[in-house]
Formats: sequence, C-alpha cells, structure tokens
Amino acid sequence: MNGHRKLFAVFPTMLTLGNLVCGFGSITISAKLVQSDNTLPFLALLGTTAAREGQGLLIAAVLIYVAMIFDAFDGSVARLTNQTSEFGANLDSLCDIVSFGIAPAFLMLQFTRISAPHALWEDPGSHLQRLLFVIAALYAVCAALRLARFNSETDEEDSHQEFSGLPSPAAASVVASIPISYLLLVRSPDPAVVAVAEWPGQALQLVLPLVTLAVACLMVSRIRYVHAVNHLLRGRRGRAHMIKLVFALAVVYWQHEVAIPMILCWYAFAPPIRSLFELVLRRRTPDPSEL
Repeated sequence: MNGHRKLFAVFPTMLTLGNLVCGFGSITISAKLVQSDNTLPFLALLGTTAAREGQGLLIAAVLIYVAMIFDAFDGSVARLTNQTSEFGANLDSLCDIVSFGIAPAFLMLQFTRISAPHALWEDPGSHLQRLLFVIAALYAVCAALRLARFNSETDEEDSHQEFSGLPSPAAASVVASIPISYLLLVRSPDPAVVAVAEWPGQALQLVLPLVTLAVACLMVSRIRYVHAVNHLLRGRRGRAHMIKLVFALAVVYWQHEVAIPMILCWYAFAPPIRSLFELVLRRRTPDPSEL
C-alpha cells in the first residue's frame, strides 16, 4: 500500500515539472529568435527569417498556455491522490515563476522587437529600450511577489474560490494572448482579414508593454478575482448561465483570433474598473446618517 502511494506521488511532481519545461522552452525559443545565424533546428525548417520569427513567437506563446494546463492539473491530481505537501507547493511556485513570470516578460520583449516595422530596438541603449526592459523586469518581480504572497497566505484547506490579486497564470495568459491573436490574424487565409490586421502591428508594440505593466500591478494588488473555472463549471447554475456559456463558446469558435484576448482582458481589467466605479459611487453618495 505504501509503495502504491509513493508511485502516485511521482505523477503530480512530473506535471509540475512539465510546467517548468514548457516555460523554459518558451524562453529558449524566444531567445533563439535573436540569433538569426543560430536558430533551433526545427525553426530553420520554417523558411525565411520573418517566417521563423513569427512561427517561433507563436510556439513560445502557446507553450505558456501548455504550462497553464500542467499547472491546472498538478494540484488537482495531488489532492485527488492525497499527496499534497509543502514540497509540492514550493516546487509549484518555483516552476510558476519561470513559466508565468519570466517567459511572458521575455515574450513581450521579443514581440515588441519583431512584430511590426516600427523599429523600437534599432538604437541600443535608448530610453525606450531601457523602459521596455524595466517593464519586463517589473512584471517578473510582481509575479514573484504574487506567488510568495499566495504561498504565505493560503493553506491546504483553501477552496480557491477567490484570489487576492490577479493570479500569475491569468496575467501570463493575457500577455501571451496578444502575440497569438496578432499572428493568427496576419496568417489568416482570408485576404480581407490580413489587410485589416496589418495596421495594428505598430499599435500592438505599444499596447503590449502597457498591458504587461498593468497586469503586473494587478498581480500585487488586493483586488478580488474569482476562480474562473470553478465559477463557470462547478456548482448548480441556472438556464441563463448555460445559455451565456454556450453563446460565449460559439463566439470564441467563430472569432477566436480576437475573442480570446478580449475575454482574458475582461477577466483581468473588469474587477479593478468595477472596484473603481464602486469607490467613486460611494464617495458621491451621501451618507444617510449625515443628512
């Protein structure tokens, strides 16, 4: 019986390490895009430099989502097999800082460098280049602080129905969704979609760093976020909730290039906007006791 339990304890750990490998792979592929004369072997098969860069960025961004899948299942498997431990929690956070802290920051830098003709990186050491590095470093720092705070404030019996601050996987998904959306649009078989998608490239170079900085601040905030999967899929829901979910999935299938980043940005930015609106409303509404 003890041998059976030890055998199961390996599986959650392997899932956690799979998260780490995906994050490391994302960083490695993004880094190799800088070295046009020393690309990874499979990237060299993609043809021109532009094709390698675009496909490489897409693979690097998708690997962040694969890391999220590993991260979503390792804790569930550990709880299912009754193998939760402090070791597993610490290992999970160490892997998360690579996949959801460093990899998205590095992806943002690389996408900003090669996504559009506006040459932000032509002048090495420029103020704009240094600003981009600062934003990327701040994102990684905030992700580390968010993960450390989560470990220190969460116990094993926590139901994870809500989070204090934007979870680091959600922040990483927002950052990774923008390069994926843009690359899918410019590679669309519909010429009209490609023609419309060409102009956002320069704008996205400026938008993505700002989005990265915003989600970094939200990670270390105290704004409450619901657990998206638990909120949508668990528990008994009414017919209206099911209809909304079905329509949302239909829209994602129809316009997945733009629907997914919009949904993720809504999850990240709707709670702080709602909190700000409620704060302004409370300040403008007179207290009945003072009338």
